[in-house]
Amino acid sequence: MGLDSKKDVHLDGSSAGSVSRLEVLEGPSGRRVRSEAERTRIVAESLLPGAEMSEVARKYGATRWQIYDWRRRFRQRGLLPACEASQPTFAPLVVGGALEEHQAPAIKLEIAIGDIVLRTDTAIDAEQLSRLIRVLRASR
Repeated sequence: MGLDSKKDVHLDGSSAGSVSRLEVLEGPSGRRVRSEAERTRIVAESLLPGAEMSEVARKYGATRWQIYDWRRRFRQRGLLPACEASQPTFAPLVVGGALEEHQAPAIKLEIAIGDIVLRTDTAIDAEQLSRLIRVLRASR
């Protein structure tokens, strides 16, 4: 019933039936100590355009709040401009094509004067149309 990989160590030093047990775990503790250079690299990556804080934190085994704290500390020490971290980022505006006013489809106008045919649409100015008709009649 005993575990082969663990040793029972009694706090009072006895080997008799004491209930208290201390388990000794070897290896690094859960707390990481990061160098200044490593924190700088992580903060710089978190400030890149399009970077998501949660992805950067996950990549380096940190929390978002740690990275926010490192940013704050760098700003306080003057190593990071205040505007750098607070600038909002916006998606670029992309226009697919020229915006045109929606007009009713132009109605074609065809005027025959003798053997001459004048073709235009109804968007022509009335004054221009009457001048064209006078010129065409005069040219016959």
